[in-house]
Amino acid sequence: MEMIEKYFSDFNETQLQQFAALKDLYAEWNEKINVISRKDMDNFYEHHVLHSLSVTTQFEFTKGMQVMDLGCGGGFPGIPLAIFYPDTHFHLVDSINKKLKVVAEIAAAIGLKNVTTQQTRAEDIKNRKFDTVISRAVAPLKDLWHWSKPLLQKNKNIEYGVNTPNGLICLKGGDLTQEIFESGCKPMVWEIEKLFPQEFFKDKYLLYVGLK
Repeated sequence: MEMIEKYFSDFNETQLQQFAALKDLYAEWNEKINVISRKDMDNFYEHHVLHSLSVTTQFEFTKGMQVMDLGCGGGFPGIPLAIFYPDTHFHLVDSINKKLKVVAEIAAAIGLKNVTTQQTRAEDIKNRKFDTVISRAVAPLKDLWHWSKPLLQKNKNIEYGVNTPNGLICLKGGDLTQEIFESGCKPMVWEIEKLFPQEFFKDKYLLYVGLK
């Protein structure tokens, strides 16, 4: 938790309790269903929670927004963002049901009311639209944009501000030059190490492709 409080200081008591409860809950579930590598558990707040919260340094999700976490795995970045933005709805999607079970149980344990889950592939979702799609290290940008674009919509009921995302946000690592070129997209890119100056975030990036 010290790592989170180093960079964020304006959480209310409920949010602090929710963030504080995460590590023990994930450790407990990880013994039953492996959703986080064992070595990462020692650096849980830096590698998973703070990494997820890098999104909040550039974007603000507003009340009533619908956000989909594509390929959510064990719930990142969706769960930390749902704690950060309790008035935004987060729909966490993955093809592996046992991971979604962990997500749902943890969300319930900490009292999150703004999280739903669905076992499916993004390309099979036909009946829903979202204001934003988020994803962490799931697939190449070309594929993420191909899957996300049909699910995005302009929501007339949302107050879109300068920092309100309406598009695809993804967390990625490594040399992205070729991947970005092959995607045909022109994403905005931020170096996470400049947002959170920690060695772990070297060569890790936050990308955004807006809906035109």
